[in-house]
Amino acid sequence: MQEINWTRTDLIDETEEVVQHQTKQQKEKLDDSEGVLFEEFNENRVKVTKVTVSKEGSEEIGKKEGQYITLTVPSLNIDDLEGMEQLEKAFLKYIEEIHKDIKLTKDSKVLVIGLGNKTITPDAIGPFTIDAMQARQLEEHVDQFILYAPGVTGQTGFETSDFVHALTEKIKPVLVLAIDALATRGTSRLCKTIQITNTGIHPGSGVGNQRTEISKEVLGVPVTAIGVPTVVDATVIIADAVDKVFRSIAKKVQEKNKPSGKLAVTSWTSDSEDEEIDYEVIRPIFGEWSTWSKAERRQLFEEVLLSNSQRLIVTPKEVDIWMTKYATLISNCLFQWIDEKVN
Repeated sequence: MQEINWTRTDLIDETEEVVQHQTKQQKEKLDDSEGVLFEEFNENRVKVTKVTVSKEGSEEIGKKEGQYITLTVPSLNIDDLEGMEQLEKAFLKYIEEIHKDIKLTKDSKVLVIGLGNKTITPDAIGPFTIDAMQARQLEEHVDQFILYAPGVTGQTGFETSDFVHALTEKIKPVLVLAIDALATRGTSRLCKTIQITNTGIHPGSGVGNQRTEISKEVLGVPVTAIGVPTVVDATVIIADAVDKVFRSIAKKVQEKNKPSGKLAVTSWTSDSEDEEIDYEVIRPIFGEWSTWSKAERRQLFEEVLLSNSQRLIVTPKEVDIWMTKYATLISNCLFQWIDEKVN
């Protein structure tokens, strides 16, 4: 079987999921490692995942050394004001936590880079946020932020990192904030997650179009990346759909002869991926592959569609609304954070 590179994600906890879906020995090795500190808890509806990676841990999970904070509202939908408010509150809290050692004064400069292509909506979270911040900056006369949307290499012909490096040398900011769209390996994360990391960013890495990194090592100043997952590989959607069908049918078969199943008046569907399902009951229907793990089925689809025209990158149909919401959320939080940090 051909080895597939399952690194098409920018989210640290999905890298952890890759390890969890590998062998038991590898999972135990990660748990015992002193190089990865993994914490997961809920704050109201927000699922918070904090991962601190040392140099040793970087080799274990294939992510850069540093701190990663992922905030997710699994049940978030486009009209969910409460969910967005809770996500905004959590983002403000953790943007301060990750910068607790950064000292800012009224004379300090923070360079905010909006990465991405403004003409392609799923890739426009960076430029949209810069637009939102520029409008607010004019109203509030905040001098600490230097705002810039460099476009993408395909538009300018130059590496984005070179633009940012030149600006950094000219402005000499205390901190660089890079805002970008991310790729995810799970459909449940699309436009429901914000990741904050002090490791910098490789623009385009999640969709296999990796450019020169923007990081402290390159720029000489701390770099914090803020990302929102807006795209997913179509093979992941296929695998998730098949898994949902298998879970539903297996559950129905299990419930068939139970009194509770006979009393049911509506069709059953499983919304919880944590629920234990015995896939052996559907082996006679679908064969051996129905008992494989989700990761193994994903790899099957990846191999089948590897060079096929059906290999697509997919985004939600309401992505334009999501981009506006997240641009506003990030803008509001950064202005509130800088005001509290300086005053």
